[in-house]
Amino acid sequence: MAAACPLPATQDLPTLHAKLQGLLRFLRDALPISNAHTVDFYTESVWEKLVDLSPETVLAALKRSEAEAEAEAEAGFPEARPLVEAEARAGVSDFPKAFCETSQKLVSVEAFALAAKYYSVQNLGMCTPFEQLLVALQGNKKQRTAENLKPVEFMNMKKSHEVQAMSQLICSITDYYGVKQVIDLGSGKGYLSSFLSLKYGLKVYGIDSSNTNTHGAKERNRKLKKHWKHYHTQSRVDVNGVALKMAKERKVQNEIKYNANVEETYNHSSANQEKMSSSDYLPDFSGSVISDIRKQMENLHAQPHGEDNLCFENPFSLIDFLPINAVETNSSSQILNREISQANKERRKLASKSNESNIYSPLTSFITADSELHDIIKDLEECLMVGLHTCGDLASNTLRIFASNSEIKGVCSVGCCYHLLSEEFENEHKECIQEKWGFPMCHYLKEERWCCGRNARMSACLALERVALGQGLPTESLFYRAVLQDIIKDCYGITKCEQHVGKIYSKCSSFLDYVRKSLKKLGLDESKLPEKIIMDYYEKYKPRMNELEAFNMLKVFLAPCIETLILLDRLCYLKEQEDIAWSALVKLFDPVKSPRCYAVIALKKQQ
Repeated sequence: MAAACPLPATQDLPTLHAKLQGLLRFLRDALPISNAHTVDFYTESVWEKLVDLSPETVLAALKRSEAEAEAEAEAGFPEARPLVEAEARAGVSDFPKAFCETSQKLVSVEAFALAAKYYSVQNLGMCTPFEQLLVALQGNKKQRTAENLKPVEFMNMKKSHEVQAMSQLICSITDYYGVKQVIDLGSGKGYLSSFLSLKYGLKVYGIDSSNTNTHGAKERNRKLKKHWKHYHTQSRVDVNGVALKMAKERKVQNEIKYNANVEETYNHSSANQEKMSSSDYLPDFSGSVISDIRKQMENLHAQPHGEDNLCFENPFSLIDFLPINAVETNSSSQILNREISQANKERRKLASKSNESNIYSPLTSFITADSELHDIIKDLEECLMVGLHTCGDLASNTLRIFASNSEIKGVCSVGCCYHLLSEEFENEHKECIQEKWGFPMCHYLKEERWCCGRNARMSACLALERVALGQGLPTESLFYRAVLQDIIKDCYGITKCEQHVGKIYSKCSSFLDYVRKSLKKLGLDESKLPEKIIMDYYEKYKPRMNELEAFNMLKVFLAPCIETLILLDRLCYLKEQEDIAWSALVKLFDPVKSPRCYAVIALKKQQ
């Protein structure tokens, strides 16, 4: 267990409730924009219902806001500075009104952009700095030495970035508690689990609901072990090569020195030469090199097996260190070689024993909030629970399992797929036997009976990806789909189409081609629509494409606010639990590389 060190201070529950209150006030007006489905954009006259401005005005204001944010970032100003100043001047509740109180329409893009920026996770000041947390966890203890292998060698750049950052934090938490077991929920292909096991020597159980993923993870782990073995072999070859080169250079230098000494001695006195011994030529060798190697051998026997203790599989002979004629072939070098060989055998035995405990075990099980870990993991012990991009309700259930199991000392969860969350108050009129929902989790939002809506959660997921890439939502493909919906409504009398067109846009050469292929996929008779009618619809709505572009930009601006709400809900839930000593949000990844970059972390009291 690491030396005691205060964990970073975090905001308390009343402070988080105050932030929630302000966020809900803004989202009550703004959520209709996120919940509007772009498929119905023209059929339902969405722009006219929700926005009381021209699309040109909205686009100009939002692009101006983006440019200002980029300029501030390049100048090194904190993103939250103008927002904090605005709050100090007027108070959060007195932000300029973005929506009309009577019509509920958007009337001020500038106020909308300011509020949306303010209610992002980063600007609300809820995040604990990653490096600060690592320092506190490690205390005065030096973090365990890990193999210097970058995961980019066997996974893509995005996954490599995520696995490296998260595994570093996980290793620090396991050291903090002195535990060796990790449970990875929603382990998927097993990248994180394999890396934790191979690099940090942790015993990892990767649990996934898909048997296909579990089987694939086993096969992938086998390949990673093979890769790892090859890496170690190559590392030893490289190290041995360097060492041999050094030995040969020293051998040549000693030979030169030896010959020079012989020549000098011969020139001065042949009588003295007869009395001199090899130790006189090399007064430092027997007392330094042989002594040092013997000490290293003693240390090698004494030290336990560890990742930072290097031993050559094929050690070079001691005689390579020695000058010509310095020793005979039956000298103590042969004894030392035997000692090195014996040390290697002992090291391999220790490594074999270590590998038996430091393993990754992929398991198949569907995890719910009520899952009994003891039924899944027979040798469950004090451990850490983690999840890298756990989908939908699994992220929420990860936190519930952590809170209800005494064996789990800490949790580190990065969620994703917000659109797959179950919402308790989304369909209240429908009877449902489900008791534990993905959202909301905390008492505050339950009392508010708050609901985001699936379209809002879906648009947040898509928009976060686009924000990371510096892009808006794909306007033309959405425009095609919205116009198609109007054609289906007018020409086929279908107002709600349960079937999905899917990813047809990328396979089409034109709008006409898109409509033909979409109608065919939906099982509608395309022959009843001549080309002229189809193109008339295109020409009718083409001038209004900027409405859809502006509306999608509004969704992009709102996406971080919806994520903030979901993360705040989870953090408040953890703050409500009595036996949790510390909990926080940590920006674990670079959002450009990994849009879902925030980890929910909680730790129980140390025993």
